[in-house]
Amino acid sequence: MVKRQAYQPILITDAARSQDDQLTSRQRRYVLMMGIRVACIVAGAILVGAQAPMLWLWLPLCALGMVLIPWLAVLLANDRPPKDEHRLANKFHHQQRDETPPMSITAEERPHRVIDADL
Repeated sequence: MVKRQAYQPILITDAARSQDDQLTSRQRRYVLMMGIRVACIVAGAILVGAQAPMLWLWLPLCALGMVLIPWLAVLLANDRPPKDEHRLANKFHHQQRDETPPMSITAEERPHRVIDADL
């Protein structure tokens, strides 16, 4: 016979962020990275105009930033957090195999309150 754990409710701290919060965070990250790209372009133009020493080093670094940052910005802007089944799989990964997760209790076995509107 398999021993079942007592029902444990899901904590609000385990809840996923809302879609709007995720989108806003990704948009801010994208704008920040594009700002860094613009700074690379401006810095490259200033270095060329001022004929700075070690231009052979600084100009390729600025060009690398101008090329790689947009690619990374798009990848990170389209990145989403893992789906719930992956989060829960990692959470219960360290449990022993014979233990069942707390959500495996059927609805009939869970404690519940009855709210009667006729009071």
